[in-house]
Formats: sequence, structure tokens, C-alpha cells
Amino acid sequence: MYAVVVTGGKQYRVEQGTKVRVEKLSGEAGSTVTLDQVLMVGDGSDIKVGTPNVDGASVTAEIVGQGRGKKVEIIKFRRRKHHMKRQGHRQAYTELKITGISA
Repeated sequence: MYAVVVTGGKQYRVEQGTKVRVEKLSGEAGSTVTLDQVLMVGDGSDIKVGTPNVDGASVTAEIVGQGRGKKVEIIKFRRRKHHMKRQGHRQAYTELKITGISA
């Protein structure tokens, strides 16, 4: 069984028992999270597609940990002008382990 959920403005295809990194959610490691915005639920040939969400469907997950991704370097450079600006960014994420899908 799998589901397509929306969190942090992005869509993720999840299955029970898998780990997924999503945009940062509030909570500590070990706590549970319920994702209510489920766009699609599939189980073999039985597929339910929502308009936009599937009624009564939810995905439960356990927070494994919080972290920050690899550094992304931003460089703004103007040729022949002796101008260069550097900036870095590390995006925060939450790692989830999917514990259950209910439709």
C-alpha cells in the first residue's frame, strides 16, 4: 500500500516502513505526526484519487530526527567589475519513518 502526501509544499510517495526527508516539521525525535493532506492512496489495482484530498485518509509517521542538509553555495559575480558576493545556505529537514496508512 502506498500514498501520495503533501507537506511543506512538496508531494511525496510513501509506503509503510520507509523513511523520507521532508521540510522541517515541529516535534522531537520519537514523537508521532499525522499527515492529513493525502492526494492518492493505492493498494495494488485499487486506487483512490482525491479531489484534491482523499476523504478520511491519513498517514501516520514517527519523527526519526531533525537535521540540516548539505551546504548550497550562492555566488554572485560581475565580470571585470571586481565584484563577487558569496552566500551559503543549509536547508533544515525532518526525517520521518512511515508507520501507517489509513484510507
